[in-house]
Amino acid sequence: MIVIADSSALVALSICDGLHLLDDLFGVVKVPQAVYDEVCVMHKAESHALQFYLQSKVCDVSSVIPIDKSNGLGKGELAAIALYKELSADLLLIDDARAKKVAYLNNLEVMGSLGVLLLAKDSGFIATIKPAITSLRCSDIFISEQLLDQILALAGE
Repeated sequence: MIVIADSSALVALSICDGLHLLDDLFGVVKVPQAVYDEVCVMHKAESHALQFYLQSKVCDVSSVIPIDKSNGLGKGELAAIALYKELSADLLLIDDARAKKVAYLNNLEVMGSLGVLLLAKDSGFIATIKPAITSLRCSDIFISEQLLDQILALAGE
């Protein structure tokens, strides 16, 4: 399975020490150079962990691929969607709501960082997601309290 990851989900998973779950669950994880450049800026949250994790996962997007309804997306999000299409990937890992909507409109399979945590628990890679949710709540990442509570309920915690 080939997964293309965007910066928002990578940062969230890094904050809760869940980057390894991507390899455990999916096998092949790739990011476009634009996403790597966004998350590996010195002194940016989680940049060191992400630089280490992504060092062999960076791909160039070699062709211009049309993306429907893509107005307002950032360079990394556009590159992630283009790389998904170029590699005929199986899943786009992305948290940004607007970018998810564009991905859905382009018929891409999408999952967010919280979906990864739920899948990891269901697959037996982690016993509980509550510590990860607590880490996210204590971070600068905005995820609504209502959504975090819903995820805990879905996980039975």
